[in-house]
Amino acid sequence: MIDAHLPAPVPRAPAQPLPTILYVDDEANALKYFQRAISPLARVLTAMSVEEGKRILDAHAGTIAVLVSDQRMPGAYGNELLSYAWDRHPHIVRILTTAYSEIEHTVEAVNQGQIHRYIQKPWDIAALRMELKQALALAQLQNEHAQLLREKLLVRQRQAVANRIGSLYSLCASLAGPEQQLPVEAYLSAALTAGVTPPEPDWLLMDHADLVASEAFRSTAFGADVRRHLDALELAHPGRGVEQTLDLLLPVFGATIRSVGGTVLFLDSRQLTEFLETPTGMPVSDIHAFWLASLLWLARRGWSLQVASGEQGLQGRVMQAEPALSPDHLAAWIEQF
Repeated sequence: MIDAHLPAPVPRAPAQPLPTILYVDDEANALKYFQRAISPLARVLTAMSVEEGKRILDAHAGTIAVLVSDQRMPGAYGNELLSYAWDRHPHIVRILTTAYSEIEHTVEAVNQGQIHRYIQKPWDIAALRMELKQALALAQLQNEHAQLLREKLLVRQRQAVANRIGSLYSLCASLAGPEQQLPVEAYLSAALTAGVTPPEPDWLLMDHADLVASEAFRSTAFGADVRRHLDALELAHPGRGVEQTLDLLLPVFGATIRSVGGTVLFLDSRQLTEFLETPTGMPVSDIHAFWLASLLWLARRGWSLQVASGEQGLQGRVMQAEPALSPDHLAAWIEQF
């Protein structure tokens, strides 16, 4: 009988899987010896050649923490495998081991960053276990560091998009005047429908001051192109009518746009998202500048071009403009990206 006053048993956390070590050696006895000595520390995979090692690396790269390779094997040297892992799977800790005094290859591998440690054969088992414990600990630290970087990257990507949306609003207001209808909502709606991929992390290599300066110059150049196109549109089409809107888009977008029964079909979605998602060092295309200029031209006349997903893709239709954005409304849009 169970005593109702006893505390409920605390569920045990699931056991963490052992990390994986890949050992490559053409000697079958060495593979067995290594596996018997190291299997209490980690799951051990083995291969008997460089080519087999490459296949296992590519198949299990997500779980392999440490790669240990003998140097002398038929057909290829072990440091070739370590170089392969360094190039394609840099998160894996790489160790070279050999019974021969091949200092030239070892020094070359160390200098090129291909290996973390060099272990001389014959092994001292206690020392070998200690070396591999340290390698596993290093792999775990590197994995945790990479995870923190990924999280930081996601935050910075969201910040980059949010800052660009703010720049977009400022640009539209400076060109149309704050009392005018602004096409910010139409632009963001189209970009969200097309799907925005946050900018690639080339800006992780820049410090904050360089990043801000690069973004400022990029936005200024984009704004100058938009103003040039907007002035040309106003000069060529000064009236209030917007019936020719779709005809204005066709020659500029060329083969990436089609007219379909009173709507336009956008065949290249990136042309609607470029300012928000391209890397900071990449200038914005002339087509994208015309896209925003055409939205501004429409907004001055109380109209908008709304983009929605249809059976054939992204379809744009001329509609009445939305009311002016409030700060809260703009903040809600930013939250969606």
